[in-house]
Amino acid sequence: MNLKTALTIAGSDCSGGAGIQADLKTMTVNGVYGMSAVTALTAQNTTGVTAILESTPAFLRQQIDAVFEDIFPDAVKIGMVSSSELIRVIADRLRHYGAKNVVVDPVMVATSGSALLKTDAIQTLIDELLPLAVLVTPNIPEAQVLSGMTIETESDMCAAAEQIGSAYHCSVLLKGGHSVNDANDLLYADGRTEWFEGKRIPNPNTHGTGCTLSSAIASNLAKGFTLTESVRRAKDYISGALAAMLDLGHGSGPMHHAFDLHSEYAKEAGQNG
Repeated sequence: MNLKTALTIAGSDCSGGAGIQADLKTMTVNGVYGMSAVTALTAQNTTGVTAILESTPAFLRQQIDAVFEDIFPDAVKIGMVSSSELIRVIADRLRHYGAKNVVVDPVMVATSGSALLKTDAIQTLIDELLPLAVLVTPNIPEAQVLSGMTIETESDMCAAAEQIGSAYHCSVLLKGGHSVNDANDLLYADGRTEWFEGKRIPNPNTHGTGCTLSSAIASNLAKGFTLTESVRRAKDYISGALAAMLDLGHGSGPMHHAFDLHSEYAKEAGQNG
């Protein structure tokens, strides 16, 4: 069986809604074989992040090497990387192996508002990772940091996406979910802009949406879809996961990543009894 593969390089979310847990669920449901290199362990749940324990740069390097030397990934998604040292290790190994279809989700703050990226690491991410990316997927606060611009309107989104894409030679999916518009996302690629209209789903449980979207895009790129089609398919998947209206936890809860999992092995007990 020829199953396409994807690697997530990101932090762990012990409550399962974001980070590598969300990534692996998303990759599985989107039809690829998911692998992970853990940048940090976090103690977090739907209400916030209480502790972060980083991997050492040497151990992160060993994880990445172990994956690439055995099962070369068809796509790589990079999420939470909290320090400059870890970012440099990732960039070094991705260059070494000639990694393809690299999607960078510049995770700076969790849904709950907890900071996940040290200040000095932001510049390292810009210098080291963005030039390796086929796509970067910032939300509006992250795009403001990356572009140095204030984003208040759709025209501001266009200008910021173009500035980021031109500066770092990568495509940009600027996510509009932070109240500029109704969950419309802007793709800047090859000098052109394209809007992906989204319907704002009245679900307050949005923990891990950024992780999930970037992993779904990476999964589709791994399968050979174009960037535009990969974004469209990922947006549809996110909408379905939110529309399933899973309600877990006391804060901003997770989505139902496996909302479309209908196999024999996913049936509830007693269905056929």
